Amino acid sequence: MELGIVHRLFGTAVDAGGRPLYSVVTCAPEPGELITDADFTVNVAHGPRALERADTVLVPAATEDYGPQERGRLSEPLRRALAHVPRGARVASICTGTFVLAAAGLLAGRRATTHWKSCDELRSLYPEIRVDPDVLYTDDGGVLTSAGVAAGIDLCLHMIRGDHGAEVANTVARRTVVPPHREGGQAQYVEQPVPGPGADSTAAARAYALGHLGEPLTLEDLAREASMSVRTLSRRFLRETGATPIRWLAEQRLQYARRLLERTDEPVDRIAARAGFGTGTAMRLHFREALGVSPRAYRNTFRGTD
Repeated sequence: MELGIVHRLFGTAVDAGGRPLYSVVTCAPEPGELITDADFTVNVAHGPRALERADTVLVPAATEDYGPQERGRLSEPLRRALAHVPRGARVASICTGTFVLAAAGLLAGRRATTHWKSCDELRSLYPEIRVDPDVLYTDDGGVLTSAGVAAGIDLCLHMIRGDHGAEVANTVARRTVVPPHREGGQAQYVEQPVPGPGADSTAAARAYALGHLGEPLTLEDLAREASMSVRTLSRRFLRETGATPIRWLAEQRLQYARRLLERTDEPVDRIAARAGFGTGTAMRLHFREALGVSPRAYRNTFRGTD
């Protein structure tokens, strides 16, 4: 699945003229037929020299049927292969592929994550890594990691979004029939968060919020739409989305503002009002904090992708 994620998402990202934005190549320490943990093999045509031309390198999940001692070191063929990665290339991992980056020394002093079942092991083997078990992915200075399996989808969409804007990433997500951005982190999946039949849910509150982003929404407003108390709403919201209502709402407003900046020529102040930030100044603060750029700089970067 991890191999398929990369090819599906990056391989379907195109510009406004339908031209591919990425060339995706799979390589191995030695080309040829590789076994998997499924009932099929993978025939890899390229060896490690293919890495020399890479701008981005993604390492999929590693098998889990070996012990911590082996996870703490790289095989010699893999070590030699990684030596071909160009200096300055972006490097990322999916699921337990994080252990490969860690063993290669790429995560020392950085924030990283992996599948929630393996976070304690990662922290024990590599105390120099700031392991975050709650998030779906991390992005620390061109070295990225993701949580278990499907979080690789979130990671790839995040990378596409950063490279080419929210509209391109949203189009890829729609074609793949996945959400363009999942709120919260992997903590929500440790225990089953989905309400059972007939159980109360915050879905009505979230739907209402998405239809009224430009209005000054309060917790009381959302609780009323969900027919529950503010305390109950907050608890169930966190369980269902992995985020607090305020954090979730801020993320929805940010994503909406990004789309408006890419798709329209409306002034920043007008977009700020439509997205619920109130003023252009407030929206600029949110953009700086979340994306490290101003709304104007964001528009200048991605305006050509609408």
